[in-house]
Amino acid sequence: MSLGRIIRDETCLAEGATWLAARDSRFGRVLEVTGPLPLRLRADGFAALLNAIVGQQVSTASAAAIWQRLQLAGLTGPGAIGEASDEALRACGLSRPKMRYARALAAAGLDYAALRRAPDAEVIATLTAISGIGPWTAQIYAMFSLGRADVFAPGDLALQEAARLLFELPDRPRETALRQMAEDWSPWRSVAARALWAYYRLAKHREGI
Repeated sequence: MSLGRIIRDETCLAEGATWLAARDSRFGRVLEVTGPLPLRLRADGFAALLNAIVGQQVSTASAAAIWQRLQLAGLTGPGAIGEASDEALRACGLSRPKMRYARALAAAGLDYAALRRAPDAEVIATLTAISGIGPWTAQIYAMFSLGRADVFAPGDLALQEAARLLFELPDRPRETALRQMAEDWSPWRSVAARALWAYYRLAKHREGI
């Protein structure tokens, strides 16, 4: 199965943004006020997934602080996480569930190089099989660590709220409804997500992710 497009640089992102604006003029209006969308690509691998786990259900500021403590403690690799005590992880700010998730990730022994070559659906299925990694975390990893151009995170509250505002919906769309809406933005759903997050940031004066 083909991987589809991979976002590697700003040129790829601009191509997707141009396609979306032609597809729906409302994206064009978003891009007029946001300017060029952020690339936001990150390295892949264990640390990227651990960082995503850290960021679950906390503010971006809290996640950054916890991650900095983990880095300073040398606790961002699978071996270190596997050997770390509860006390050491708690001191960095990890809750008990997140300690369990971090250890499950360390024990999973993922082949990160193989994930780069795997189709989107296989990436999501492989990651969500690990305790503590739900669809949102897997989708974020696929979008930003693997550069997948056609992945979306319909369960993301900021995306839901941005869609409500942009498309003037009476209520925030639920996950299923937003997933259906996003089908119209394929094969550039990851770019649509970036546009909606950028719109959310401007509308709400805070980061969505």
